[in-house]
Amino acid sequence: MERIITVANQKGGVGKTTTVVNLAAGLARLGNRVAVIDLDSQGALTISLGFDPYTVRPSSYNILLDQNIAFADVLKKSRQNIYIAPANAELIAAEYKLYNESDRTSRLRNSIKNSAEKFDFILIDTPPNLGLITVNGLVAASELLIPVAANYLSMRGVRSLLDSVWLIRERLNPQLKLLGVLPTMVQPKAAHAKSAIYEMQTVFKQKVFQSIIPFDNAAATAPALRQTTIEYAPTSSVATAYIYLAKEVSNVK
Repeated sequence: MERIITVANQKGGVGKTTTVVNLAAGLARLGNRVAVIDLDSQGALTISLGFDPYTVRPSSYNILLDQNIAFADVLKKSRQNIYIAPANAELIAAEYKLYNESDRTSRLRNSIKNSAEKFDFILIDTPPNLGLITVNGLVAASELLIPVAANYLSMRGVRSLLDSVWLIRERLNPQLKLLGVLPTMVQPKAAHAKSAIYEMQTVFKQKVFQSIIPFDNAAATAPALRQTTIEYAPTSSVATAYIYLAKEVSNVK
C-alpha cells in the first residue's frame, strides 16, 4: 500500500529537506520504490537530487496549476528506486494563482490519486510556511513527519503547526495522522539539546522517533555535490541515523 508522508515545519532551518532526501535514500536502500515531491520554490531538494531548479521543466508547479499534466509526466529518475517531481522558480507564483481555484487545497492529492505510477513511499517536502502549497502537501498525505531542531524555539513552533494540522485534518483530510516528531541538528553534549529532546518526549511521548539526527557538516556539504548524505559520507553519524530512521518508518504499520 502506497504511503504518502509530508515533511513539514513552518520554521526554516530545521532539516526538512535533509530529512526528505536522506529518508528517501534510506528507504530506497531497503528496496522500496520512492517518489519525492519538491514543493519549495528554493528547490533545495531538487538540487540535492541532481536537477537545476532554474531550468527543469515540467515541475511541481505544473502538478498544482496545469491539470493537463499528469503526476507521472513530471517525475524524473534521480537514482535507482528514487524519482523526483522537481521544483522550479515558477512555484513562487503558485500560491497566488491557486487562491481563486475552487479545488485549491486538493490539486496535489488529486494528481497523485489519478496517477498510474505507484510507489511504496511518496515523500513531500514543503516550504517553511503554512500557505496553500503546504496545505496541498498536508491534504495529499496520510502521514506527517515533523523535523524539530533540538532547541527551545523550535519546540515552541511545533504547537502552532499542530493546531493548523488538526484543523486541516478536521476539515480537509481526516486520514492525516502524525507519523512522528524527529529531533534534528542535535549536539549530543549540549545541555539545551538534551532539554529540548526531553520536552519533545514529554509532549509527544511515543510519537518521538528513536532516531536522533546529529549535527554534522556532512549534511551541509552533500547537496553542493548533488549527493545525499548517505552517498557522500556513508559512515558518518548523520547517515547512520537516517538509515535507522528509514527502518523505523518502514516498520510503522
